[in-house]
Amino acid sequence: MIDVNNESGVEADQLGLVALARFALDKLRIHPLADLSVLLVDETTMADYHERFMDLPGPTDVLSFPMDELRAPDDDDEPPLGLLGDIVLCPQVTARQAAENGREPDAEAEYLLIHGLLHLLGHDHAEPEEKAIMFGLNDKIIAAWDIARAERTVG
Repeated sequence: MIDVNNESGVEADQLGLVALARFALDKLRIHPLADLSVLLVDETTMADYHERFMDLPGPTDVLSFPMDELRAPDDDDEPPLGLLGDIVLCPQVTARQAAENGREPDAEAEYLLIHGLLHLLGHDHAEPEEKAIMFGLNDKIIAAWDIARAERTVG
């Protein structure tokens, strides 16, 4: 189950985020009944989480809190079922940084949702090799999502 709660005070495409999360989880072969929570918060709340859990000041764009430490299965393994965890997004920060990344605010939120999801699945970007893998996978999922969305619009 994918649950999105918007406590940010900013309008957001919650159904679109659910659809993208489902698409990404399917691409990554995570069991369709695995639980994922997405929470949209304001800058004050995000700054509090950022300081409390990362010991860093100010609001950030996305935080991930894994639960069962699920991982994408190998091709011959069954999709894992369990609690993926929580992704916390801050739409205000996302909107501000979107232009810096050459994206619209909604596209930036989508990119960060996948980024957070990949963190829940054990990906990281502390080392150059890890970063190349994680960001490459993030880009691949977003590109496939854009194609699927365009096909739904045309079809």
